[in-house]
Amino acid sequence: MRIDVLSIFPDYLQPLDLSLIGRARRTGLLQVHTHDLRDWTHDRQRTVDDTPYGGGAGMVMRPEPWGEALDEVCRATESDQLPHLIVPGPGGTPFTQAIAHTLAGEPWLVFACGRYEGIDERVVQEYTDRMPVSVLSLGDYVLGGGEVAALAMIEAIVRLVPGVIGNADSLVEESHTGGLLEYPVYTKPPVWRGQEVPAVLRSGDHGAIADWRRQQRLERTAARRPDLATAADGLQVDAALHDLDGLQVQLAVPADAGEILTLSRACWLQEGRDHESFAIPALTDDLDQARSDLSSWRTWVVRADGRLIGSVRARQVGALWDIGRLMVAPDLQGRGLGRALLEFAEAAAPDDLTGYTLITGARSAGNLRMYRRAGYRITERSDYHGVPTVGLHKPRRSDPTI
Repeated sequence: MRIDVLSIFPDYLQPLDLSLIGRARRTGLLQVHTHDLRDWTHDRQRTVDDTPYGGGAGMVMRPEPWGEALDEVCRATESDQLPHLIVPGPGGTPFTQAIAHTLAGEPWLVFACGRYEGIDERVVQEYTDRMPVSVLSLGDYVLGGGEVAALAMIEAIVRLVPGVIGNADSLVEESHTGGLLEYPVYTKPPVWRGQEVPAVLRSGDHGAIADWRRQQRLERTAARRPDLATAADGLQVDAALHDLDGLQVQLAVPADAGEILTLSRACWLQEGRDHESFAIPALTDDLDQARSDLSSWRTWVVRADGRLIGSVRARQVGALWDIGRLMVAPDLQGRGLGRALLEFAEAAAPDDLTGYTLITGARSAGNLRMYRRAGYRITERSDYHGVPTVGLHKPRRSDPTI
């Protein structure tokens, strides 16, 4: 990843040499270039601001230096690649963990750090026609400039880039992942000042631990961030009613095969890119195969206003419940719908089965994060037509009172 930051205070960005980001720069995972906006001024005072049209207090950053700076810094590379321009500002879209995950997949980001009353609006309008542009807010408050926001956003984004954090499992269960706050965490000793670590965390029962952590996340979110809890609660599955966030979950019928096939192609395209191979069944199956699968798998579909937006399937294999083709429309991902569908499929398993199993791509970081949060652990690794895959297993809870 490459990151460019434009500011009238480039020294403000020196923390980018420290900690994880500094190490990522030294190891070649990340390029960071800071630029002084005043280098693109042409008067003795190196002026970058002027009074606002329409009157009012404060000054506004002029468009000319910004235009020249962005034209030079954002000049397309030999591969015609253009960056994603980020403009931090209190009037932007709230920056979230989901946005951080999306931006972590971008090869090139440019941050334009405004000051005073902000940057002339025409700058944003000009570059929106040329490249992706996002105006992002760090929170509902006003800072002296965009540098602090840029530092926070860069750290949130870069730590998600593969290889930046040595143990990728530490990214799996964090606050705001799946729309909830993180559960309480504990370490040794087991008893400290009379307070014991919850027994379930020392039980070795991964299924029970996953359920406990899920409940703790819900309770903590309800107590500390009720605005998030309301949205998260709506994603809990009522298996008896087969209702998901007000959306009807239904068993698929043969007439759904075409839409299921189309959704599969859309959902597995990124996985094909991640694995540098499109020899993935979800991308190579034809309509006949999709119809055949409906007879050998129990498949559910989710619709919203008539549109098929999600699906999952399962079948019994020995004493295990095999879950597959869990998918959510790309524009609706990151809202917890996939996790809710997974829980729905688990709840549909016959009572006498001992656990759940599924397969995903070895490089599918997002899928692996969700499955680990749900209590699944990798049990095997294999290769399918050059695509590395992993098998995961989750034991069924033997004692419902845990």
